[in-house]
Amino acid sequence: MTTGSDGRLARSIAMIERLVGYDTTSRNSNLELIEDVRGYLAEHGVEARLTRDETGGKANLWATIGPDVAGGVVLSGHTDVVPVDGQKWTSDPFAVARRDGRLYGRGTCDMKGFVATALALVPEMASAGLKVPIHLALSYDEEVGCLGVRGIIQDVTGNLPRPRAVIVGEPTSMQLIGGNKGTRVYHTDITGVPAHSSQPSLGASAIDAAARLVGFLGELGREFEADADPLSAFDPPCSTFNVGVIHGGTAHNIVAETCHLTWSVRLVPTDDADAIEARIRRFCDDELEPVLKAAAPHAGVVTVRVTDVPGLQPDETSAAEALVRHLTGLNASGVVAYGAEAGLFQQAGIPAVIFGPGSIDQAHKADEFVDVSQIDECGAFVEKLIDWARTAA
Repeated sequence: MTTGSDGRLARSIAMIERLVGYDTTSRNSNLELIEDVRGYLAEHGVEARLTRDETGGKANLWATIGPDVAGGVVLSGHTDVVPVDGQKWTSDPFAVARRDGRLYGRGTCDMKGFVATALALVPEMASAGLKVPIHLALSYDEEVGCLGVRGIIQDVTGNLPRPRAVIVGEPTSMQLIGGNKGTRVYHTDITGVPAHSSQPSLGASAIDAAARLVGFLGELGREFEADADPLSAFDPPCSTFNVGVIHGGTAHNIVAETCHLTWSVRLVPTDDADAIEARIRRFCDDELEPVLKAAAPHAGVVTVRVTDVPGLQPDETSAAEALVRHLTGLNASGVVAYGAEAGLFQQAGIPAVIFGPGSIDQAHKADEFVDVSQIDECGAFVEKLIDWARTAA
């Protein structure tokens, strides 16, 4: 094993190369990566605990280095990545390319760079004689709704000693993030009544109803923008609405029988997500349904919530913020608009922050990269965490 900061960085980069080599796009299984990590941990005497999805084709990994006691610190990251389909890469996205002080590849930034850096320092963790345990939590399907981490949280809160803090290593340029927006995603299917376009009164247009719903979401967005707290740290400072997918109808001369929308809300943590959803459902019930059902009883609107990820409520007094501030000297925390798993840990009563290498500006793009200097800085932070866990009372 190489030693010193140069050796640590070399091992981190080698581990990034190892993890990026697995195509863990969310539509695929992540089991090869998980089994590789489990074998690597076993080589250092660390046992891993898996929780699986319903199909058995995906798994989370939880590992503890140090004593089996409460009060540990979790280094948490997701193993899945977004697709590269349709993107123009200048190098193989699943083979790390190093140039100009950067590591290029899918997941280098979001977020295998953090996971790999933590794994690269497992030998130091295992030999340090930790008084406070360090846990590794690797999840599946974060990119499609933070699905896997819910299994980890259920297992930890139901069966394991409760940690004191979670550090979710999403790319923050190694700046402390204490809050993020939540996300709810919905599918709305509208069923109308077809008719000849020359006699629209004989039918009920699903597209017309969809257009009214889109308009209402736009009105809500403008209302929230007008009422936004001018002192809010979020950018934009309010909850926002977006219709991302819409399709319906069959021909220009047929009143549309069906229309589908996928839409979402990015929620400031202090906003009441249930109240917002109820208001939208009331609009559908009171304004859209009567028009559709007047044409036929089977017509109507069905809205299904498919994703519900709570935001991370800023808490400068939390154990997670206190620890990162202590180890880094950072004296301020910020907030971000993108989603993360941190709010789910907080919801379960485990304080969390978001803190990791790389910039979110590079995530999900062709030629995704992380600066080598960021990986080095992250490795130095994990070394400080190990030293703290070795000596903490």
